[in-house]
Amino acid sequence: MSITVRPAHDSDAAELAAVAAATFPLACPPSADAADIEAAIAATLSPQRFAGYLADPERVVLIATDAGRIIGYTMLIRGIGDDPDIAASVPQRPAVELSKMYVLATHHGGGASARLMQSGIAWAKESGAAAVWLGANRKNERAQRFYRKHGFELTGARRFPLGDTYEDDVVMVRPI
Repeated sequence: MSITVRPAHDSDAAELAAVAAATFPLACPPSADAADIEAAIAATLSPQRFAGYLADPERVVLIATDAGRIIGYTMLIRGIGDDPDIAASVPQRPAVELSKMYVLATHHGGGASARLMQSGIAWAKESGAAAVWLGANRKNERAQRFYRKHGFELTGARRFPLGDTYEDDVVMVRPI
């Protein structure tokens, strides 16, 4: 496996959306309603939405490729938004959100996630951020272990809308 990480281009939007549709359900708890998951994918992970993300100067989408195919991606966004739970959980400013980080299940354990994390933190540092923060589903212990391994610490909680329901997330922060 020869993994490379690079910023995504407009021409990657359709393949990114396909990878996102395959990977987003992996991070959802088993109790999540399948219809809510599908609705979230349609609303936020379509090729059109990725085209918008790629055009947003406050975001970067980094992709991991193997043999020229996208096997994973991460999206980082400058800021903390307007959620008071996030504001209370992320004391360092300026901050960058690690909004999405997914790798195809067939490539778990192959180093793509670590490479994406390293590249994302480097981008945040180059952007002048004092910290990187993220939300992870409270029940997704595998993801939380990975984030702790990369220097993130639990600092709070938030509610995350998934369709007509809410999921409970932990908020984790890594100072840079």
